[in-house]
Amino acid sequence: METNEIHAEGDSRRMKKALVIINPVAGDGTALRLFPDLIRGLTEKGYICTAVTTTRKGSATEYALDMGAEHDLIVCSGGDGTANEVIRGLMQLPEEKRPTFGFIPCGSTNDFATTLGIPKTFSKAVSMIMDEQCIPVDVGKFNDRYYAYVCAFGAFTNLSYDTPQSAKNWFGLFAYVAKGLEQLSDIKPIHMRFEINGEIIEDDFAFGCISNSQIIGGVIRLDKNWVELNDGMFEITLIRYPEGSYGFTRIFTELTSGEMNCEYINIYHAKEVDITVFGEPIAFSLDGEPENGVSHAHIENIHSGINCIVQKKEKPQRVLPPTKSQKKKAERFSAAKQFE
Repeated sequence: METNEIHAEGDSRRMKKALVIINPVAGDGTALRLFPDLIRGLTEKGYICTAVTTTRKGSATEYALDMGAEHDLIVCSGGDGTANEVIRGLMQLPEEKRPTFGFIPCGSTNDFATTLGIPKTFSKAVSMIMDEQCIPVDVGKFNDRYYAYVCAFGAFTNLSYDTPQSAKNWFGLFAYVAKGLEQLSDIKPIHMRFEINGEIIEDDFAFGCISNSQIIGGVIRLDKNWVELNDGMFEITLIRYPEGSYGFTRIFTELTSGEMNCEYINIYHAKEVDITVFGEPIAFSLDGEPENGVSHAHIENIHSGINCIVQKKEKPQRVLPPTKSQKKKAERFSAAKQFE
């Protein structure tokens, strides 16, 4: 995956501008406490910084849309929901005016950051921003609403968000399993039709997601070889409604293990998908944010929608062959060990 250094447009002597968007309640206020380190680092890199905090749902989108075109870089700190809001704002800007996007995760799930390989430690994530290495990343469009990495419906959609943070901290995966099994009795079949790559798939479904991520909801894990963040394609996971609780238990086990070798689970690759819901409208989750009352959706992949800062990959250390003197020394040492 190629990386590129960020350069301000126009006169190279012009001071670059960075917009920093902080969610003050994410991570128990971690972002707010530590953001002076981020501002200092950006200033040392030659940026004039403007810092704002989110005040309500949707304010990060407004900041990105209203102020993004005036900046070379937007850095947001918060959870997946904050990243979702910022990207929604960026995608409403003309492509040539979209600033580079940097994300410092401080939420409870941070699937988007995990897929991008962004460090979860604040100091390391700030160092990553300072390195200014970026890659193009695909963005999803659900009807007229953009999302960063996943839209989902049905069972377990909000599992990570419904599981108490204290339980996740103490019990990890077991907390998700327990919460998932607790929800089994509430899962109802949803009759839907999907058009994917010219194929019509109609059935009763328990769950589905259209994603560009290796991890979804902190629980579902796709093989890393299936997911490429900038190939113009989604991974579409559809789970048919099974008969009996044993089928659900098997499905949940397959999802959390990443095996996906269950007859109820099918995975497709496509650049767009058309969805029709029969019966009552349903709710979708876009990066954990709700989209209610959906009867029809057209979802498309916006190829290379944003340029995102990622962690610089370390170059493998070059191992030189031993010299003649080193070989002789090793031979003498080996011979001496035989007589000990």
